[in-house]
Amino acid sequence: MATIRRAKKASAEKPEFSAESAQARRFRKARSARSAATLEDYTELIADLIAANGEARMADIARRLGVAHPTVSKSIARLKREGLATARPYRGIFLTEAGLAMAKSVRQRHRLVVELLVAVGAPREAAEADAEGIEHYVSAATLRAFEAFLREDGRR
Repeated sequence: MATIRRAKKASAEKPEFSAESAQARRFRKARSARSAATLEDYTELIADLIAANGEARMADIARRLGVAHPTVSKSIARLKREGLATARPYRGIFLTEAGLAMAKSVRQRHRLVVELLVAVGAPREAAEADAEGIEHYVSAATLRAFEAFLREDGRR
């Protein structure tokens, strides 16, 4: 008898699914964001290194991201293919106008996400770490909502 009740209860608690097309669209967006996240992290870091040191070297990028040199080489090649960076042998990596625009956009998203997380009570250090992931996945509509919330809260 208890088995029958559990079966009835389990069937009554089935999750509600979105329409297939809506769910597929959300998953495609998430996959695309994961792919773009690497490019965004690299452009942001390269811009920061150039601002701080006058150049961005592969060794510095590898140390800052905690990855191996071949990983950086592969990612820089992708940045170059995408028209976001230029590099010459034995020289630093430089961002194109498109790369600079991406870095600026990512930095703005990052700052906004950090501000929101701190406003809702997250410790700054946790907010900074969490923003590193969130900044790549949040939509423009959600960013506008974050900004509106912060303005209403008097923090912006």
